[in-house]
Amino acid sequence: MDSDTKDRLTRSDWLAHGLRTLARRGPQALKVGDLAAGLQVSRGSFYWHFRDATDYRLQLLQLWQERATDQVFREIDTSIIGPARLTHLMKLAFNEDRSLDRAIRELAATDSAAAQMVASVDARRIDYLSKLMIESGVESRRALPRAEFLYWAYIGQTAVLNPAHTVVTESDIDDLSALFTR
Repeated sequence: MDSDTKDRLTRSDWLAHGLRTLARRGPQALKVGDLAAGLQVSRGSFYWHFRDATDYRLQLLQLWQERATDQVFREIDTSIIGPARLTHLMKLAFNEDRSLDRAIRELAATDSAAAQMVASVDARRIDYLSKLMIESGVESRRALPRAEFLYWAYIGQTAVLNPAHTVVTESDIDDLSALFTR
């Protein structure tokens, strides 16, 4: 990075770098000095944009929520109608790289603010799944338990270590979507 670029690092640059670092190296890599070194700037640049490491982590979590939940809901709500919404969401979810989600959950194991954010995101995602199931014809009393189970499968898929059991094809998702909306 040349000195002009270093001088013009934005809060967004720091946050994007933090999300990439978190996804690749986990929460232990979110040290101010290491982050600054990765961007080839001084630690002072960090403190120009953030009060402290806690403020930075909170803003990282908010950006993760925006990108991985709010933005996805908006995209589906504005581009797809009917039962296809659930299937589309499942295809997006089960085929995305979830290294950032895993790292966020690892952070949440030791950081209470992260744990609260993850719990809130989980609840919102489950409610959204439930809403899509109801829209697909599932009785409302059955939608929430099905949504919870489907979400647990989504979370648990990343813990499966045998790659032969982690791939979910489009055909599999179509079948699962039909199963969950019966």
